[in-house]
Amino acid sequence: MKIALRKSGERGQADHGWLKTRYSFSFSDYFDPRFMGYRDLRVINDDHIEGGAGFPTHGHRDMEILTYMLEGSLAHKDSMGSEGALKRGDVQTMSAGSGVRHSEFNASPSEAAHLLQIWIMPGREGIAPAYAQAHIPDAEKRDRLRLIAAPAGADNSALPINQDARIYASLLGAGKSVGHKVGQGRGVWIQLASGEIEVNGTVMKSGDGAAIEEGDTLTLTAKADSEFLLFDLA
Repeated sequence: MKIALRKSGERGQADHGWLKTRYSFSFSDYFDPRFMGYRDLRVINDDHIEGGAGFPTHGHRDMEILTYMLEGSLAHKDSMGSEGALKRGDVQTMSAGSGVRHSEFNASPSEAAHLLQIWIMPGREGIAPAYAQAHIPDAEKRDRLRLIAAPAGADNSALPINQDARIYASLLGAGKSVGHKVGQGRGVWIQLASGEIEVNGTVMKSGDGAAIEEGDTLTLTAKADSEFLLFDLA
């Protein structure tokens, strides 16, 4: 098994005042040819957005965009007519497809919002844009891997994406473990949002990511209360 650790402090970063963010992969003005993504996973941005601030209306196409809320709330509006607020426990997927325009603003005028913004390369280009949102209570992620996104039609309990990728979320209590079997030819990326975990002997701390190849079964053990995402990728 090969585990390549991407330490939190080595990520790219930007401070725009209203937005403080860390980039796991090359994005915007941050470019590192060693970190252009992992398989079809292209972007993981760890965003902190000040109260009342956000991203004005802008466009995307041919990208699977997922938002995982950690703290606070985020107001969404798009050209498909979707509109609403995301809060802790909410997950949003948006297939940009042939083109979509949207805005995302902190729904609170004073409290900061914290989220992971994720982009995945699509399996097909030019599809009709689509939007989905779900609330997944912390209880459903407690000490287990909860599937939150999967290929369209694969699992009704998960939000649909246009790619052969499965994304799991977990809230793992200190001393607890979960396992994940890696299929032949597939790879795994783990993004630790908070806490500290050990993955088959490799210790990850808050903000760390890890690319895992040539694995069989992963054992993830929390050394402290932890929250993470696991991406199972073709």
